[in-house]
Amino acid sequence: MEINGLPLHPLVVHAAVIFGPLAALAALAYLVPRWRDVMRWPMVVLAVVATGALVLSYFSGGDFLDSRSELRQLPQVQEHEDLGEQLLWISLAFGAVAVVSGWLHARTGALRVVFDVLLAVTAVVLLVWVFRTGEAGARAVWG
Repeated sequence: MEINGLPLHPLVVHAAVIFGPLAALAALAYLVPRWRDVMRWPMVVLAVVATGALVLSYFSGGDFLDSRSELRQLPQVQEHEDLGEQLLWISLAFGAVAVVSGWLHARTGALRVVFDVLLAVTAVVLLVWVFRTGEAGARAVWG
């Protein structure tokens, strides 16, 4: 996976690092009652874009490591890879919860409360894991 001879992973990681936190912050803003109607579609769009960027980052990272297998032996790279795998599942969960929350926007009652809690938890976990994974990747590259 390359673009003009450059590995795709370092390029798409920037999209993941930007859109992941933006989507999480949009989801948290969506939970504020007076912003709920305004933030519905920005949250859904950002969640889909962020999830796509994070999934692409994960797979391009695996391809990058396959092309440079000597890097797998480094503990910093292993930590980044482990966090990246966790982030893949976290981003998929967040994306699904955000899309369903947007779809069930007009609902009230227990279902809305359940999805609001799920959205808040997955958004905060996504923020933390994007930071942790990015930090581990930066330490692996820049030492």
